[in-house]
Amino acid sequence: MEAVDPTRAFLKDVKRIVIKVGTAVVTQNDGRLALGRLGALCEQIQALNSQGFEVILVSSGAVGAGRQRLKHRKLINSRFGEIQKPQVEIDGKACAAVGQNGLMAFYDTFFSQLDVTPAQLLVTDNDFRNPEFRNQLTETVISLLSLKVIPIFNENDAVSTRKAPYEDSSGIFWDNDSLAALLSLELKADLLVLLSDVDGLYSGPPSDPKSKLIHTYIKEKLENTITFGDKSRLGRGGMIAKVKAAVYASNGGIPVVITSGFSGDNIVKVLRGQKIGTLFHKDAHTWVSSKELNAREIAISARDSSRRLQAISSEERSKILLDIADALEANEKVIINENKADINSAKDFGYETSLISRLALKPRKVGSLANAIRVLANMEEPIGQILKRTEISDGFILEKTTSPLGVLLVIFESRPEALVQIASLAIRTGNGLLLKGGKEAKRSNAILHKIITSVIPETIGKELIGLVTSREQIPQLLKLDDVIDLVIPRGSNKLVSQIKSSTKIPVLGHADGICHVYLDKSADIEMAENVVLDSKTDYPSACNAMETLLLHKDLFEDGIANQLMKDLYTKGINIYGGPKARLLLDLPEASSLHHEYSSMSCTIEVVDDVDAAIHHINKHGSAHTDCIVTEDHKAADTFLRQVDSAVVFHNASTRFSDGFRFGLGAEVGISTSRIHARGPVGVEGLLTTRWIGRGSGQVVDSDKGVVYTHKDLTQKT
Repeated sequence: MEAVDPTRAFLKDVKRIVIKVGTAVVTQNDGRLALGRLGALCEQIQALNSQGFEVILVSSGAVGAGRQRLKHRKLINSRFGEIQKPQVEIDGKACAAVGQNGLMAFYDTFFSQLDVTPAQLLVTDNDFRNPEFRNQLTETVISLLSLKVIPIFNENDAVSTRKAPYEDSSGIFWDNDSLAALLSLELKADLLVLLSDVDGLYSGPPSDPKSKLIHTYIKEKLENTITFGDKSRLGRGGMIAKVKAAVYASNGGIPVVITSGFSGDNIVKVLRGQKIGTLFHKDAHTWVSSKELNAREIAISARDSSRRLQAISSEERSKILLDIADALEANEKVIINENKADINSAKDFGYETSLISRLALKPRKVGSLANAIRVLANMEEPIGQILKRTEISDGFILEKTTSPLGVLLVIFESRPEALVQIASLAIRTGNGLLLKGGKEAKRSNAILHKIITSVIPETIGKELIGLVTSREQIPQLLKLDDVIDLVIPRGSNKLVSQIKSSTKIPVLGHADGICHVYLDKSADIEMAENVVLDSKTDYPSACNAMETLLLHKDLFEDGIANQLMKDLYTKGINIYGGPKARLLLDLPEASSLHHEYSSMSCTIEVVDDVDAAIHHINKHGSAHTDCIVTEDHKAADTFLRQVDSAVVFHNASTRFSDGFRFGLGAEVGISTSRIHARGPVGVEGLLTTRWIGRGSGQVVDSDKGVVYTHKDLTQKT
């Protein structure tokens, strides 16, 4: 006999039980009733009934059973020629009407053999809108239970007005799983048991050998980290529906266990307190050791894993990246489906168009990400590169070498591809990584994280890359300046400012992307038009998109400024004017000269010369990316030297300010900081340096016996 799980000790006080049995348990693959499984279910219920438990059964299977009977009836009544034609699917409501009769007849026959009396109760979601119905339902069920009768519920699909499961957002319940959860709350049950065709909730599809059975569902640990397989082969729910129902009921105070209905005694085992199936309980989070939920432990685990990663060879680290690239392509369909779900949710919540644009994984994006990872995998080994080699004294050689930073905490919004880029860069550079994505991309981030960590060898540990799913953990993590070495926020100005003010850990990032294009008086007009339009319209929500266009005052004399305005209007750009441009061009006033639109809008301002343009950018810009378009090389050199931004271009679109386009393979973000790294941050930006000395017994001894040579032995390339 299996040991009793101490976390299930509460089961000893259970009296009233709701049991829901799914279609896959009730019926066989061909739709016929599974007599053996149903018989075992009835025997378990009879045993519980005789022991004084109050049992309420919610049974699916009517549609499946009815479809099988109607197919048979249709077959024997059809001419041979009709059989040869493509068969039209039989109406589900007709199937339900026929199948419900047969299903209940079976229960009545089997229970009668066990000296138990069943009762049928068919309901629809509309019934529950009536408070009088709810009261009467409770009275009826209590009366039946007092007589030792087994109430058997089913949704009355034959007359249900709902078009499809989950379609009617105003519905009271959506399937028999949610009906069971509703009844357990309505009837004040002590336990809800959901019987499935698998042993419980797994970390991934049950058919995947890497998936593990989850014995206790803890939201703080598992939400958004589980990958579901296909829905039920016959029913309309599947595991997703069961988990939703279980969460709903357990939040209302009803413990829930999802377990297999294929075993003949699992319900009895559950009530004995054995570790069967997956338990949902409102207090489950309190049963978890602090180690499992503690922010410090998550960070320490990432550091430990990173040290093991650094210990393996360059080829082995590259192999991990290549495996990740393959895994992403193999799971492209799943990734896109999860991303579409995030996009639909974002639209439902009314998020801005610019955010939804950043959220979307566009066609072929997964393949592009995979190829970028392969480029990264084939790059020169970044760790342990000798930057400088010096002879300190005779026989004592000192080397300055590249080294991983340690543990990175990256907090980002919207873009799920950022997770892939950041994770691959962290692995290439031997760093541990903690990721916190925005809630708007939670499903995309969860599936990407799961795929990436699934190929990390166990000798290193999947904890190398941790996905933080709770906002409450961020303040705790930001206090860990002794464990986390660098914080990289990617998002709004508000996000970056909040993080900078909340931590002692070094912060690398940019608050705004207020990028300028300055058209000098000597600009080639055709080139200027191309650069301006590309900088603004190629991807308006990107942080490297042009937000302000500066025009030399002389451009107004020959109509060039007006032509540029027409070009922008033609492309659908909304134009706002700075103090000078507003008057010259009769434009609506810009709310601020330090403004990031992230949309099809921009500001135009007029300046006297290149020095005025530089002054404007240094005063109102965000030190991200700025560009001058000019044929005057002296003006260009002045601009390139004096504009104090991370990236400065001459005659090129600001959209080139990107790690991939710079040949970095990928980027962890763009930094406007002046310490450590500026501009697109790739492999080099995630490395620091350390000194390695090789001597032959040298001692300082107050420098009396040391002859310092300080000879540079660095190999020149």
